[in-house]
Amino acid sequence: MTPDDTRAPALLFVCSGNICRSPLAEGAMREEARIRGIEHVEIDSAALGSWHVGDPPDRRARATARRRGLDIDGQRARQVTAADFTRFTHILALDRSHLAGLRRMAPRSSTAKVMLLLDAVPHRAGEEVDDPYYGPDAGFETTLDDVSEAAAHLADRLWGPRPGQSPARRP
Repeated sequence: MTPDDTRAPALLFVCSGNICRSPLAEGAMREEARIRGIEHVEIDSAALGSWHVGDPPDRRARATARRRGLDIDGQRARQVTAADFTRFTHILALDRSHLAGLRRMAPRSSTAKVMLLLDAVPHRAGEEVDDPYYGPDAGFETTLDDVSEAAAHLADRLWGPRPGQSPARRP
């Protein structure tokens, strides 16, 4: 997200198990790219932990996404690899523990900008996306609200405003 970036953006969203927050963030970012007509962009999500590798997103995350017109059903959990730190230009952590874990595992050859996802949102820098896994289903709505807001602001920074809209149109 700096003028020196010469590679096309490639975005990786990371949470604990890659079944709740990061799949929703991936879905929200894919929608932002679609709205802007960005066809050739790499967007993915992954986990710090390995316990859900190969699993689809949590049923509540899938239901919440579906209600909002997003399809995350085909996603499968995977774990972050060392190669991700050069494959992606941006690795976006959903909370501070993920950010710390990513920074610990980043190889010296890392070229990715590693940051909290909500750092992309004005006045929300340093905030975390709450984990809805152990709470009520409504928590997934809040999570999708947060990651959608962040995806819109991140997309504005990377590609400019949505067609026909000015940037920073979201609260």
